[in-house]
Amino acid sequence: MLAGWVAQGNTIMIEQMPIFGGYCGGVEETTICDIATTLASFTVFHANYHLDGPIHIRWGITTSRETLQIAAHAAAAIDAHTDLLLANQYYPIAGPCTEMCLLETATQAISDTASGRELLSGSAAAKGVVQDKTTGMEARIMGEAAAATAGMKISEVNEILEKLVSGYEGNYKSAPAGKRFQECYNVKTVQPTDEYLKVYDGAVAKLRDLGLNIR
Repeated sequence: MLAGWVAQGNTIMIEQMPIFGGYCGGVEETTICDIATTLASFTVFHANYHLDGPIHIRWGITTSRETLQIAAHAAAAIDAHTDLLLANQYYPIAGPCTEMCLLETATQAISDTASGRELLSGSAAAKGVVQDKTTGMEARIMGEAAAATAGMKISEVNEILEKLVSGYEGNYKSAPAGKRFQECYNVKTVQPTDEYLKVYDGAVAKLRDLGLNIR
């Protein structure tokens, strides 16, 4: 099947999500695994771009302190020595229409951008396992946070990331479930509700206060 896709000139994306705390081990070991499997996606499977997604074995998310470190170090190492296209999965623990979900998503977008990832996928809120828990507002803050991060010094980015992660990582056990798409969007116009817009503005205000210049 893969040979057929290559022959047809299709765009090939290879996805892999190393598990922090699983067979790979800790942050350093999982980062090595992440780099190796990323390179294999191009050399063995002829990928046009690679979709990453280090995930926490306990929480099932990509926005934890450890998984952000793994993804960032892997991307920075590959970006420094290749011109390969890199993307990442987004699995915040909180659900849509919550400030925590937006801040988790923004945190990963900041980390991904600063470490050299070119492509950001959509954000699958509520760990990507609950029906109707993905909306365009998470993608919006992802894009705005990434654009604001471009060109920043790594030292400045790290200060912002530390404050953001420290602000939400203690709430994993009580993370807000949020609302379904139908509850925080007008399904006819496909526009977010006033409630979600207010939540969004609050998250953006916090990011600005931390030093991220979102326009």
